[in-house]
Amino acid sequence: MTEKEKKEFTEAVHEIVRMIPYGRATSYSALAKASGYPNMSRMVGRIMSNSDSVNNDIPAYRVVNSQGVLSGKKAFGNSDEMEQLLEKEGVIIKNDRIQNWKQVFWNPMDEIKL
Repeated sequence: MTEKEKKEFTEAVHEIVRMIPYGRATSYSALAKASGYPNMSRMVGRIMSNSDSVNNDIPAYRVVNSQGVLSGKKAFGNSDEMEQLLEKEGVIIKNDRIQNWKQVFWNPMDEIKL
């Protein structure tokens, strides 16, 4: 992947993450697929860990692993911040995992026109 492609991929991921509705979450793999690079889930994780949600309006806390586990919570300053932000939106978390994952999951491939 060239630097230009990395930049375009990052911008596409950020754009889709901004579309995740309040009270919903998606996965790294769903974002990778929706961005046109289905094998780049780990890169999506790196992009999310470098996203400044407060200053860039990128709700990175709404992106979890494919099982609904808050695997990226260490990227937030306070290890409970990701959980707190999701719970503030009505998402129920237990043992670092989103409960009702199938109902909370937002699939960008189904929800938006790409």
